[in-house]
Amino acid sequence: MLISSSVLVRPNPVAEPFDGSGVLRLSEVVAALSYALDVTDGQPAGHAIRTCLIGMRIADELGLEIEQRSALFYGMLLKDAGCSSNASKITALYGVDDLEAKSTAKLINHSRAGEALGYILRTARGPAALARVLRAGSHGARQLTEIRCERGAEIARMLGLPEETAEAIYSLDEHWDGKGHPRGLAGEEIPLLSRILGLSQTVEVFHANHDLGVALTMADARTGTWFDPELVRILHTLRGDTAFWAGLSAPGLHHRIAALEPIDSTLRVEDARLDGIAEAFAKVIDAKSPYTFAHSDRVAGISVVLAGKLGIEGAELRDLRRAALLHDLGKLAISNTILDKPGKLDDHERRLIRAHPRLTQEILERISQFSGIAEVAGAPSRAARRHRVPPRHHG
Repeated sequence: MLISSSVLVRPNPVAEPFDGSGVLRLSEVVAALSYALDVTDGQPAGHAIRTCLIGMRIADELGLEIEQRSALFYGMLLKDAGCSSNASKITALYGVDDLEAKSTAKLINHSRAGEALGYILRTARGPAALARVLRAGSHGARQLTEIRCERGAEIARMLGLPEETAEAIYSLDEHWDGKGHPRGLAGEEIPLLSRILGLSQTVEVFHANHDLGVALTMADARTGTWFDPELVRILHTLRGDTAFWAGLSAPGLHHRIAALEPIDSTLRVEDARLDGIAEAFAKVIDAKSPYTFAHSDRVAGISVVLAGKLGIEGAELRDLRRAALLHDLGKLAISNTILDKPGKLDDHERRLIRAHPRLTQEILERISQFSGIAEVAGAPSRAARRHRVPPRHHG
């Protein structure tokens, strides 16, 4: 998959903390990092933020309590935190670019045999891959979902977010009729926040790929099967708010997102929490390929040891460790057909690999407290070009 201008983020490199107080909001960090999660799930940049805008609008209509709104807010932004964990398995199963396979999956009603089969026939690359997918069947689909859901919930817990947030992410793909994954919950057994998440993300994809009319028609067609009928009814009450729907495609969405965080539940970030965020996202990054297990942790460890030998300490050492943990953030936009390729990369594949540090830098520049490490995290590609040494495709 090409890393196109529609995927790369165009940041404001001097962004200030959202509340102007000099204390960083967690929402600033998570909203920026959600752009990396978007590409991991094969979606255009801003997908999670647009989903959050839709979901929080539904929450307004429901009159959710502040604690629930806060849990939902972070669940929306982090809903795809587990997507990297099944990327390699999707590529191995379908024999195709995992990002390509994921990009169209949300447009399919997999509960309908004809649509599901059509997706498989279009996506699986060759007879052997088709046979693998058919042999895996619904059990294989459930496993892929469970892997993603478990990892996403784990990341939420690592960030110290409410258990409601972790549970909302874990049950994201449950369906109202009990035919979803991973647990087959039905109706009100499904956490309310998960129901809002599931509807909001699907509406966003259809709205972005088509228009509001098509998105509402889809929601109607899946009401009572995928979606909570009451939530679909509420969605229809928003149809006339043309300014809201038009605003989903307006620039600067990341500046609007902080206003949605319940002010009485604003989560702020101190240094220790920033370290935890870097460690959590390092796990997201390294889960993309089985060949990079704990790679970012090891790079960080080696960097700290070498820096210590050079007398680097204090804040500079802390920033170096964070940069090392996040240096491969842009690799989430690289297909596993390249990352897991057993042989030599061709020229086109090497160009894509060399481009990923640029995405790393552009995302980190969105975060005021990470802007200082953005250039360091993106430095490997520039060093490789200067010395004409192509980076290893798995490092």
